[in-house]
Amino acid sequence: NAEYGVPERLEALTEAIRTWDFPAFAEIVMRDSCEMHACCLDSYPPIAYLNEASHRIMSLVHRFNTPNVRAGYTFDAGPNAFLFTLNENVNELEGAVKGELQRVDVIRCSVGDGPLVKLHD
Repeated sequence: NAEYGVPERLEALTEAIRTWDFPAFAEIVMRDSCEMHACCLDSYPPIAYLNEASHRIMSLVHRFNTPNVRAGYTFDAGPNAFLFTLNENVNELEGAVKGELQRVDVIRCSVGDGPLVKLHD
């Protein structure tokens, strides 16, 4: 939205990460993803990256988040959803996704150790 620009969004996202506020983090990322895809549709000619399965995933996540935000989504420049949740919700979210879309590959990943630089003599 117009009064909530990129600097404010980055500040809010940074604060959510710093304070481990998963619901705030998820909402910011989902809103940002939706706004990017809305801009694509508003272009001329319009660009539609999301498909029916993408919209079903979005709806599923919003149902999953009732009454509490426990998952979030974003999309690449295509219809592929990237879902995130906390460890305690992974199995339930995966089951919900597989129940909604029978032909789906769920690839689990988690935070790693970060980059490693090896110096050779």
